[in-house]
Amino acid sequence: MKRIITSLLALLGLAACSQQGYENMDVNAFASRIADQDVVLLDVRTADEYDDGHIHDAINIDVKQDGFIGKAQSMLPIDKTIAVYCRGGKRSANASGMLVKEGYKVVNLEGGIMAWKDAGMPIEKNESAYEVDGFTTQSGRTVKFHALTHASIRIEYDGREILVDPVTKLGEKTIDYTAMPQADYLFVTHEHFDHFDTLAIKQLTSDKTQLITNRRCADMLGYGTVMANGDVLQLADNFTVEAVPAYNIAQEHLQFHPKGRDNGFIFTLDGLRIYVAGDTEDIPEMANIKDIDVAFLPCNQPYTMTVEQLINAARMVKPKVLFPYHYGQTDVSSIPSQLEADGIEARIRHYE
Repeated sequence: MKRIITSLLALLGLAACSQQGYENMDVNAFASRIADQDVVLLDVRTADEYDDGHIHDAINIDVKQDGFIGKAQSMLPIDKTIAVYCRGGKRSANASGMLVKEGYKVVNLEGGIMAWKDAGMPIEKNESAYEVDGFTTQSGRTVKFHALTHASIRIEYDGREILVDPVTKLGEKTIDYTAMPQADYLFVTHEHFDHFDTLAIKQLTSDKTQLITNRRCADMLGYGTVMANGDVLQLADNFTVEAVPAYNIAQEHLQFHPKGRDNGFIFTLDGLRIYVAGDTEDIPEMANIKDIDVAFLPCNQPYTMTVEQLINAARMVKPKVLFPYHYGQTDVSSIPSQLEADGIEARIRHYE
């Protein structure tokens, strides 16, 4: 009788495998299978989850991102077995079913990487390709700032993705935004090419993305929530944004950023106040900006500020932590020592 039951269970298992089109494997069987040369390992979690710990040699394609199958077809050979995993098994089962429909042979890790780690199997972590700074809000939430390039900043907060002035290419440096989560909020300060990039916007945009910018950029795009200097938006219960002036004051530079056209932004995330100045000089309105925890101030002439102007701006705003950005070839190395006596911690990050 026991043999009959065992045989029936085995047949049912085979039938289920046949019906779904892929094979579920426990950790030991999965580990043995991925040792074969004809297997490609696929992690279908988010990029952040992948960086926090993944199985060696795994390719990362987020199954919840738009275009999953298109990316898979461009990256995964059809003549190989695809070994799929996620955190607990649900997303990988969904991905496995999608891949089978496209003609792939697939095996799926039962229990995901959680089961893998529980079994004592090895994982490896990725160090971020970009410098990351973390801060804590009033209620203990974490805000992370990623130094992408020039004036492009990625902000992670409470499960939300916030991007400021994303661009895909400046000089020899390129940013692959398809490898990042799509944005919940996209902010563009003004229309210059090193701040306004339609390809980056397209890559970061999903149905849930809200784009917030000035009138000029909204008109150029044909959509977007428009903010003018002085406007305030409540985006969530613990997230507000204020648009503040950003312009040139030197007579010979007025054509670059005329007064009233462009925005800087002040974000308040659960009490943490962040000032992203955009392209500006040390304008008098900065004296009205108060209680800033983190500030991003630009430093390259003729378009924004000299080092001396940035020091003056920092002393007006008085942030707890300052990041010089948008500095091009300007030598900003002296800024931290110049502001030390003012109680302002200046951190130099490699945005260029």
